[in-house]
Amino acid sequence: MTSKTTQSRKEAQAAAEAAQFEPEFIAGLREIFEKRVAFNQTIGLKIDSITPTLVQGHIAMRPDLIGHAAFERIHGGVISAGLDSMGGLAVMAAIAARHMDDTPMQRLQRFSRLGTIDLRVDYMRPGIGKEFVLTAKVVRLGSRVANTQMEFLSADGELLSTGTAAYIVS
Repeated sequence: MTSKTTQSRKEAQAAAEAAQFEPEFIAGLREIFEKRVAFNQTIGLKIDSITPTLVQGHIAMRPDLIGHAAFERIHGGVISAGLDSMGGLAVMAAIAARHMDDTPMQRLQRFSRLGTIDLRVDYMRPGIGKEFVLTAKVVRLGSRVANTQMEFLSADGELLSTGTAAYIVS
């Protein structure tokens, strides 16, 4: 890798970290994520914060999310789906940060082709609790593929599961 390429990547990263999303963009992304994605509604996934480099959300435990009745653990499929959704949201934020010259509506329309290519989830501890926190960040955003890392935590911050994923972005 040349020093010019390294410098360009560092400049792009610095610009993404400095970017601030408008309330209109965040509201639009929240509308798409929480209301138009029916499965996110089903599992109760809500956005807490969106920055160009990190997104955070939460899921409140409900009886219909139980995967193990005796211990009232959250179902592994809910964990997996939540991590996948948050990874996709992180990619949306990273793409939007690259296009801050576009209007918020133009940026929101860039996500129509986003899709999961690969997802890996490691379940480290049982998901027992009243609420869970999910975070995701983009590790690499290329012109065709983005890679993410996600975490599924207890309300007190204990790491319960991790995820990595690849998404098609073009």
